[in-house]
Amino acid sequence: MKRIKNIHPGEILLKEFLIPLDITAYRLSKEISIPQTRISEIIKGNRRITADTALRFSKFFGNSAKFWLGLQDDFDIEEEKNHKKTELNSIKQYTRNAA
Repeated sequence: MKRIKNIHPGEILLKEFLIPLDITAYRLSKEISIPQTRISEIIKGNRRITADTALRFSKFFGNSAKFWLGLQDDFDIEEEKNHKKTELNSIKQYTRNAA
């Protein structure tokens, strides 16, 4: 079975919010008072969405900060799971010994 690509929250920001709403990274940065470089780095997948950025996105787009942080957490967990696959597979699940 073919694995689907792990999607960075920046790709969702771009394809599901900025492009459909015809908003530039520059405009978003001005509207939420953060540097344009932060938006651009998120879109490129080179920067995480922090709690601060999630709060600003949620206020601007009318959704929750947990939505944005959830996207970031899901991405981070999947990346780490792929990166440490062998190490994680060597960990045995705890089972309580019957006394």
